[in-house]
Amino acid sequence: MTAKQAMQLVVNNQDMPALNYAVNYAIAGLEMDENSHEFRVQCLYLVSNISGWRATKSSSVTKEEIKEARNILKVVGQG
Repeated sequence: MTAKQAMQLVVNNQDMPALNYAVNYAIAGLEMDENSHEFRVQCLYLVSNISGWRATKSSSVTKEEIKEARNILKVVGQG
């Protein structure tokens, strides 16, 4: 999974209450250059804002996908 794929995962699951602010950060990040400082900062904002995101029985996203998204965003954010 790439950072942009992680952002798209957030956007695709925007109806989940834990993603309120994260969705806007993800949408903005999808429009940024992946090699920019701003993109790395956006990844860190996302990591912070998806900390409460959990998979539920009715959600289409799995626990493993959420963990992978968090990890890739954290790695990219730390540069």
